[in-house]
Amino acid sequence: MASQDWVDKDFYKILGVPKDASDADIKKSYRKLARKYHPDQNQNDPSAEKMFKDVSEAYSVLSDAEERQQYDAIRAMGGGARFSAGGGGGPAGGAGAGFEDIFGGLFNQSSGRSRRTTYSTGGSNIPPEFADLFGGGGFGGGGFGSAPPQKGADRTASTTISFAGSINGTVIGLREPSGEVVEVRVPAGVKDGQRIRVRGKGMPGAAGNGDLMVTVHVTPHDFFVRDGNNIRIHVPITFPEAALGATIEVPTLTADKVKLKVPAGTPSGRTLRVKGRGVHTSKGNGDLLVTVDVAVPSHLNKDAKAAVEAFAEATRGEDPRAGLAAKARL
Repeated sequence: MASQDWVDKDFYKILGVPKDASDADIKKSYRKLARKYHPDQNQNDPSAEKMFKDVSEAYSVLSDAEERQQYDAIRAMGGGARFSAGGGGGPAGGAGAGFEDIFGGLFNQSSGRSRRTTYSTGGSNIPPEFADLFGGGGFGGGGFGSAPPQKGADRTASTTISFAGSINGTVIGLREPSGEVVEVRVPAGVKDGQRIRVRGKGMPGAAGNGDLMVTVHVTPHDFFVRDGNNIRIHVPITFPEAALGATIEVPTLTADKVKLKVPAGTPSGRTLRVKGRGVHTSKGNGDLLVTVDVAVPSHLNKDAKAAVEAFAEATRGEDPRAGLAAKARL
């Protein structure tokens, strides 16, 4: 749902994408900017912190098809409209529960650092004070036109957590204007874009409160890349290790190292699998997928150069490009 300050913010410009950008382009730009301006990489830099908040807010809107459509419509109207949960000119229910931000901020309890989160109401737009009339009281107590009582509307929120928080699980707190903190437990293994439901923290209704739906965005890691519940990494190996075979150590998500056997004759770019060392979830564990890249030394001393020349002479009959011309025929 829309926020009243949407008319003043150009989310496309913030993310550096055109208005007709695809979902993939929006996500790609967000990942790049989130990594660049993340508070962990720019400590004590207010300008970077502000950019990170703006980028996260822009992505939370443009990555949601419904919110993006509403945002485009509001911007097209030139900001002439203001919204409330009841459809009138002001906030309904006396609590400011309209399309404007419902909460004041989001903080990570483990670090104490404030983070920007956007909120909105979802589902029915019936204000709480009209719940009995439209939900379950009927008219005049006679039962004419009566319907079952309805729960209150859901509210939605969006936030960004670290890659480590997504792997290990974390706890975040949502602070309301009243000072109440809504605790959200993010389970280990949560994926980028996944929604977490906090029951009973939505809008009030005749049959009880709705829920709060928190969309979690995950900051990309510089080394580990998530692929479903598998984790992909690239590890360099030497030519002798690739040619003769070797047992090497590679890092894992748990900060320890695991031994990996590289078979003799392994080509650069081959992916080897370490079972069960990927993402751990309640439904099972993923694997660690290790792509080995043969490292070519940029400088050779006299002895090393002589050894390479001797190897080249010993393998003179080998032609790795044999048959390449036939494959290239149109």
